[in-house]
Amino acid sequence: MDDQVCPRCKTTKYRNPSLKLMVNVCGHTLCESCVELLFLKGSGSCPECNVALRRSNFRVQLFEDSNVDKEVQIRKRILKDFNKKEDDFATLDEYNDYLEMIEELVFNLCNNIDIINTNKRIEQYKRDNREITMKNKSKLSKDELELEQLVEYEKEQFEQRRKELALIEAENRKQKTKNKEELIDSLMASYEDASAIVDKFTQKAEQAQIQLPKPVAPPPAPKQTHFSSGIATGFAGQHGFLAVPKLEEGPLYAYEPQEFATDGPTPPTLGEVITNGYIRHIRTETTAEKAGGFKTDLSCLRAIQEALAGLYHG
Repeated sequence: MDDQVCPRCKTTKYRNPSLKLMVNVCGHTLCESCVELLFLKGSGSCPECNVALRRSNFRVQLFEDSNVDKEVQIRKRILKDFNKKEDDFATLDEYNDYLEMIEELVFNLCNNIDIINTNKRIEQYKRDNREITMKNKSKLSKDELELEQLVEYEKEQFEQRRKELALIEAENRKQKTKNKEELIDSLMASYEDASAIVDKFTQKAEQAQIQLPKPVAPPPAPKQTHFSSGIATGFAGQHGFLAVPKLEEGPLYAYEPQEFATDGPTPPTLGEVITNGYIRHIRTETTAEKAGGFKTDLSCLRAIQEALAGLYHG
């Protein structure tokens, strides 16, 4: 998340290591300072899409892509009411149609497609299925559990990354202060050119600066949660399979030309077949035959080899 930037004030993670990006229901991000400034009265509109928002609905962005945060929140909100299980349907086709309806609603809300009618469908479903929804709310569904664990895992990764960046920034600040003091001492005590001394210390500071580590990819997981908008997010916390045993490799293959023993006169070579007129009265191969691997000179050579192979036998 080194390339995090607030779209309004353009503050970056590099300039402000403690930068926190907040995200709301519309999916657009703002830094914490801009949220406090724009939503001082508790409500306001998004600077990018002008959607009315409440300050209390802002939350810290957990994923690099704000669309993932938006989809996770939408999916969690919908699954609280669309919590039917496979046992609640008479056939598997009805259950699959129900799941497709959920994905369609999530897709529409994530991509701002027909928002009004989509929300009407959700409210109509709540009224028609209120009893079974209340019955199933006592049981945490499998999808909700996976999402909760996924968000918790991302929180841990984000917090660990933040601590690492804070330590590196502190070390770099100490190193910069030390280099500045050494530069001042050198300029006061040395008789060399000042610009040469400054260039020397600049190169030294660049080499001594601790580079920010790249984000570590999460370990591969045996299962993935595929969102309807095409986002595939790995789900950690499960045990994988045992590693495949490593096989011992044998010696490398070395090509050895084959030697054919003949019981007859020595056949001509391929060059002699072409130059000595063996193929003079044989038709030339067509383009299709040549594409299939057939060549007139090779076929003639094989026929001569087979004819001469057993002449001296017996």
